[in-house]
Amino acid sequence: MHVTGISYSAVLIAAVASFIFGGIWYGIFAKQRLRAANGGDATARAGGLTPMQFVVTFAAQLVMAWMFAGILLHVTRSGVPLTMRNALISAILIWVGFVITSLAASNALQGTRFSVTLIDGGHWLGVLLIQGAVMMLMSS
Repeated sequence: MHVTGISYSAVLIAAVASFIFGGIWYGIFAKQRLRAANGGDATARAGGLTPMQFVVTFAAQLVMAWMFAGILLHVTRSGVPLTMRNALISAILIWVGFVITSLAASNALQGTRFSVTLIDGGHWLGVLLIQGAVMMLMSS
């Protein structure tokens, strides 16, 4: 379904794909992130993850995919062709300009270890690259 040029099925699939990526990413880096966030104690945890945390995370990725689709739509309407290269460059620029800068500033002000910023920043870069690629592939 296309409304105003945005494919909502592409947005949904991009959100699902990036959510799955997040599970894999943090499955790989969970111990390192916990150790960095908890001062070396990889076992420190405030209980398991709750269903609401998954709901909020998926909703955030859905909104991100929707906004990213809008940006890509605007780019194409300005005459720039939607190619895989342009979608991935857009993902990187969004990440550099908004995501990693916000994450780095927030973490620095909280005194969070830089390794947490690297792990979380890598996750969000992967999310945006996957979302850009999915939306590009589904627009063809």
